[in-house]
Amino acid sequence: MTLRVGQGLDVHAFMPGDHVMLGGVRIPHHHGIEGHSDGDVALHALCDALLGALALGDIGRHFPPGDEAWRGADSLDLLRRVYAMIQERGWSVGNVDLTIVCEEPKIAPHAQHMQKAIAAALEIGVTAVSVKATTTERLGFCGRGEGIAAMAIALIQQP
Repeated sequence: MTLRVGQGLDVHAFMPGDHVMLGGVRIPHHHGIEGHSDGDVALHALCDALLGALALGDIGRHFPPGDEAWRGADSLDLLRRVYAMIQERGWSVGNVDLTIVCEEPKIAPHAQHMQKAIAAALEIGVTAVSVKATTTERLGFCGRGEGIAAMAIALIQQP
């Protein structure tokens, strides 16, 4: 079996709004997230990790932010499209690990829902999807509540 690993990182600023999209889940919040699509930093980082494992560049190469076709796009749809690229090349997803970096919103109450949404999009078991969070102890842009970041790592495999 051949294995490949990819990593991804995404950052978005907060803006006025009433919810954030994270891991494919709509979470009520006193801010929104700036972005050309739905601004789901978690799924964007995961797309980058999967594309990196395939050596296909980043999410911006495949879904350019300047392209109106992707304005307001559902990031779960983008993840499904990346998964289709994986399948087309004869690979499957082994597991993914996602870390969301923010002071708020609290991620723990939503982590299982995110796991289920991601597992369904990637056609893998929920136990192959890790979703966790950390704070920056009030340091930096995340700590000041200016934005949110996410990091992801993904393993893909081919017989």
